[in-house]
Amino acid sequence: MRILVGITGGIAAYKSASLVRLLTEAGHEIKVLPTANALKFIGSATLEALSHNSVDPDLYSQVEDVKHIKLAQEAELVIVAPATAAFLSRYANGLADDLLLNVLLATTAPVYVAPAMHTEMWNNPATKANVDTLIGRGVNIIEPGVGRLTGSDTGVGRMSEPEDIFKQLFASRDGSLTGKRVVIAAGGTQEPIDAVRFIGNRSSGKQGAALAKSALMRGAQVTLIDCNMAVTAPNGAEVIKAPTAHELQRTLEQLLGTADVIMMPVAVSDFSISNPYPGKLSRVENQTVAIELTPNPDILTGLTAAARASNLKVIFVGFAAEAVSSPIELLDNAKKKYSKKGVQLLVANNVSGGAIFGSDSTEVVLLDGESDKTLAGTKEQVAEQILAKVEKLLER
Repeated sequence: MRILVGITGGIAAYKSASLVRLLTEAGHEIKVLPTANALKFIGSATLEALSHNSVDPDLYSQVEDVKHIKLAQEAELVIVAPATAAFLSRYANGLADDLLLNVLLATTAPVYVAPAMHTEMWNNPATKANVDTLIGRGVNIIEPGVGRLTGSDTGVGRMSEPEDIFKQLFASRDGSLTGKRVVIAAGGTQEPIDAVRFIGNRSSGKQGAALAKSALMRGAQVTLIDCNMAVTAPNGAEVIKAPTAHELQRTLEQLLGTADVIMMPVAVSDFSISNPYPGKLSRVENQTVAIELTPNPDILTGLTAAARASNLKVIFVGFAAEAVSSPIELLDNAKKKYSKKGVQLLVANNVSGGAIFGSDSTEVVLLDGESDKTLAGTKEQVAEQILAKVEKLLER
């Protein structure tokens, strides 16, 4: 997930380093946006080292990129920690006098704010009114704790600890799939020609990894079947290697009886080599080599049929990569595959030109048998929407 961490000018800014580390180590892409005053309490070098991204809070640098809009559109979640009383006042009143506030006014991502200030300031009617205003606009307030403050005083106003903030950021999704086993096949199968060559495809596995991360954040037990993925599996997922279509089929058949959800964002080769050469084929001058292809089984259709025959309650999510010339043709093909595959959900995208392979963004059409919906954005954003639909199906 792409998370923007805003930091304002308070002594609690030192805690922000721990929060950035927690988010980064959880596999999220972190962009830190401190205010000018925040940099009086914590250095940009520390934040760059922990986030692995540059820090530039200047509203007037790189203006050709329209930086505040770019950051606002890319963010999937925003957390401001600490949030001072002055910041809360400016934010509640819609002021945009620095880069962070400009981004906050432009973003549509969920926003969380972790206030930090002395007790008297937190209890001041003006601060309470500003907080109420922000809550009314949908901003999530992570309430400050009680403890030692900057001086000798103790009371409410201490910023929540980074570990508690981390938990609250994902509390709305944590546990929604607890107790469920989600099996996801990702990447693309490779069918051997000889000992060193194969027939393959350009599927990276990014969408599958995004789905696995989203399912893990919802508390699911995730088994990720790695079919030659070009990306790293998220921490917490059980990984099973299945490089060929037949190995993938065997693995899925073994897992069928234990899965609550099976998702197939995997590019399965339609063909395998009838008789792979046992060694390495060598080139002979002016001599051609014929390769005989054998159709591979339709793994997903076989799985849904087996589940029905055994009366297994499994949610199947199929994926279809179509090379088509129009959205209408994509939808027509997707409807046919939805009927054929026996799935509850089908996700289809247009791969003409190959631009989608390896990309961080995507556009798909999602069918559930009653309606269709176009989803677009980063693969993480699309994964979130697909998992939200899966949750609704499981509730039924």
